[in-house]
Formats: sequence, structure tokens, C-alpha cells
Amino acid sequence: MKKACVVLLLIIAVALPTFAQQKEQDRVQNAGQVVQEILNIPDDIPQSVIDKADCVVVLPSVLKFAFGIGGSYGRGVMSCRGGQDFKGPWSAPTMMALEGGSFGLQLGGQATDFVLLLMSPRSARSILDSKVKLGGDISAAAGPVGRNASAETDITLRAEILSYSRARGLFAGISLTGSTLRADNAANKKLYGKAVSAHDIVFNNEVQAPPAAKLLLAELNKKSPTNKSNS
Repeated sequence: MKKACVVLLLIIAVALPTFAQQKEQDRVQNAGQVVQEILNIPDDIPQSVIDKADCVVVLPSVLKFAFGIGGSYGRGVMSCRGGQDFKGPWSAPTMMALEGGSFGLQLGGQATDFVLLLMSPRSARSILDSKVKLGGDISAAAGPVGRNASAETDITLRAEILSYSRARGLFAGISLTGSTLRADNAANKKLYGKAVSAHDIVFNNEVQAPPAAKLLLAELNKKSPTNKSNS
């Protein structure tokens, strides 16, 4: 009996890391699917906006808590244009977490996909290195929608992060003011099989993009291969 318990514990010890890694790989794959679908919506993110983004955060199926008022929690991925100046190809993904805020109630408690565009090097570096409050530490606004919308509107010029949502088949800009965004380095360790920070993934190319990120990076590189911002 004791021997059987030891064997069972060994099997669990071996299986848990594999299960945890697969869970993070599924998140990366889901993020790629969300990006592919959103970028094929007729009135999606304006080309002039995404071309000026330094990083893209994708959070599939964010759910609001069953308790409290408006609390929500979502996990997803962020990819940044490579290099210290954000001018290279899109990087391997780093895992991210979105917490708090009242957007869950605003969306009626439905599972919602979020896409956030980081429009300044400062916002990208801040989020890679620490937790930031949207609308507090970093200025944020609902992103403009539609192929004819301009990236030069006042709201876009002021905001460091532009946010979008998709729920019940509807795609729109949405404010995430009051929520927090942070790198999920515990999830990075599960995904890549070793401890690696979001900063090292993006800036130092410490890891290769996993196969699960193939669709995500292909869509981003196809949609916006060149950073056209002036920063």
C-alpha cells in the first residue's frame, strides 16, 4: 500500500508541471485565435492605431467574479515589438494578468475578450517591470474603432494604453480605468519551463517563442510588421 502511494505521488509530481505548461500553452493559442478573429472584423482596430502600438496584450475570456462589485480577473499574453526601441518583429509572448475594476459589471457578467494596445515605450516598460493601475499610473482610454478612425484623435494622442473588448459578438472600445495590469512571471515559468521575467523575454530574447504562439505572432506580423510611431 505504501509503495503504491509513493508511485502515485511520483506520477502526480511528474504530471503537474506538464499540466500547468499545457494550460499556459492553451492560453497562448486562445490569444492567437482572438487576435485572428478580431483583426478580421470589418470595423476592427484602425490600421493607423495598431501600426503605432509598441505592444499588444490579449486576454481571452475574462470573467467577472461571482462575488463583490465588479471585480474581474483575466489572464493572457503580451507581445512587444523587439528591441529596446520597439522597432523589431513581435516578440515571444509574456504571460499577463488583469485584475480589479468594474468592467465586469458593465459587460453584464459575460465572458469577454480584451485587447490592449500599449502606445508608448513608457507604458510598455512600466508594465514589464511592475504592476500598474490603468488610468492612474498609466493613462488609458477606450480605443477608437473602425477602419476610417484616426490614430491622431485627441484621446489617442493622450492615452498610453487603448483598450478594446469583444462580448456577445460585439467589438468596441472600452475603458478599463481602475483595473491593474501586471506581468505573470509565475505563468512564464510554467510556459517556458524555467524562471524568466517578462523584461528578459521581451528585451533580452531569453526564450524562443513556443509553438503555441505561432498563430499570434503570424497575425501580428502580417497585420502590422512595422512600427510607424515617432517614439
